Amino acid sequence: MRKNTADFLEILILEALGRVRSGYYWTDFSGATKRTSLKDSIAKCSDAPIIAEIKQMSPSFGSLRCITDTGEVAKSMEAGGAVGISVLTEPKHFGGSLARLAEVKRAVSLPVLMKDIIVDPIQIEAATKLGADALLLIHSVFSRGMLHHTLDGMIKRAHSVGLEVLLETHTADEFRAALNTDADLVGVNNRDLTTLEVNLEITRRVLGTTDFGDRIVVSESGIHNPADIRFLGECGARAYLVGSAIMRAENIEKKVRELVMAYRK
Repeated sequence: MRKNTADFLEILILEALGRVRSGYYWTDFSGATKRTSLKDSIAKCSDAPIIAEIKQMSPSFGSLRCITDTGEVAKSMEAGGAVGISVLTEPKHFGGSLARLAEVKRAVSLPVLMKDIIVDPIQIEAATKLGADALLLIHSVFSRGMLHHTLDGMIKRAHSVGLEVLLETHTADEFRAALNTDADLVGVNNRDLTTLEVNLEITRRVLGTTDFGDRIVVSESGIHNPADIRFLGECGARAYLVGSAIMRAENIEKKVRELVMAYRK
């Protein structure tokens, strides 16, 4: 775990703005297929709804896995029972790529979430062209006065092109604000993106402060085993986004299935 780091989220935002200016997100790819709802996939799941994440690197752990065949990794996640697949497209700190998202969409029938530091509509356009079904927006990215675009405007833009939105929060105030948006799913990140510290208690604290009704809440980060899933479920989470633990597993399909079966003690 990185300690005493500068505000890592600010670094991520500045780098994302630089990638937008560089043309990284301009793509002529037009392989978009019929959209599949991540929200519906979660709602229909009778076991623990796991969104399995594909990433080669983590700022916390460094290199996680050398991925030589992204499609096969995605198929293993699907075979393990995942309800969706999250694909990192941020290249520097997570080893992601736009091409990888398109490969995953071609390989499986599951809904695919584009995960990046989204700061500009150009990235939404890229997600659409690559075939994503949903994308991640981070609440705190839009509350720092660093962007020309508003959170509500970006949610509206995503919906206008058929994408669902997972809106990530970290604090109780952000979570309450997120409930007043049109986001399809609300996430609670157990990782503080300014320091990279992880604590599963964040989900308990955040969800314990607010009545969120029937909104689907996704707990993100720091999830390693079925016991973690059960704890977060008791806190009120309805789905779980798991990356590093799956990427570091010797057998991806087996690891995903272990997490999916967490409710079956």
